[in-house]
Amino acid sequence: MGVDDFRRAVAFWTAALDYVPKRPITEDDDYIILIPRTGQGTHLALDTSESPVQEHPRVHLDLYATDASDQQDQIERLISIGGSRADWDLYPDDPDFVVMEDTEGNRFCIIDTSHGG
Repeated sequence: MGVDDFRRAVAFWTAALDYVPKRPITEDDDYIILIPRTGQGTHLALDTSESPVQEHPRVHLDLYATDASDQQDQIERLISIGGSRADWDLYPDDPDFVVMEDTEGNRFCIIDTSHGG
C-alpha cells in the first residue's frame, strides 16, 4: 500500500489490524511488511509512494465486522487512531459496508457480515 507519511501509516495499520513489523524498522526505512501479532494471516506491505490516492481505488482492503454494532465500534475505533469516513458517492441502497480512509487517504471498507442475512 502506498503511503506519504511512512511512520504515521505504520502506526495506524499496526493499531488498526493488531499487526507488527516483520523486522525492526530502521531510521532509513521507507518500506516495511506488517504481519499479524499472533497466528497466521495476510501480510500488509507499506511503501512510501508519490502516486496520488485514487478516488475510486481498484484495490482496497475489506475489514469484517460481525454485525452492525461491531461495525460501528470498529468505525469509531479506527477514527480514534486517525482514520476517517470517506465521502463516498457510490453507495448502493442499504449498503453492508462503510468506506473509510487511513491516515494517508487510502480507502478501505468495514463490512457488516450479518447484513441481509
